[in-house]
Amino acid sequence: MKKIQPRTRGWIMIIGTIAVIGLIFTSCAENAQIAAKSGAQLWAENCQRCHNTPSPAAFSHEQWKTVGLHMQTRAQLTDKERDKIIAFLSQ
Repeated sequence: MKKIQPRTRGWIMIIGTIAVIGLIFTSCAENAQIAAKSGAQLWAENCQRCHNTPSPAAFSHEQWKTVGLHMQTRAQLTDKERDKIIAFLSQ
């Protein structure tokens, strides 16, 4: 097996570090965009895309919490997204 030169190893480390930093910043920007969305936006994007959802008045706040916990796993929502959707539906 060929040995990697110290100079090449240095460049690989620099490029790898830059790639990791880039991924971190991209992830943070995406999270900020999601955090800025309202419960209504999140509901439309995550719930209504798969099925027709019932009227917000169809369930009580406690019932929406149960539905939210169940659907969080299926829709891969964060706790914050789930809470925003439940708050919107419980108005």
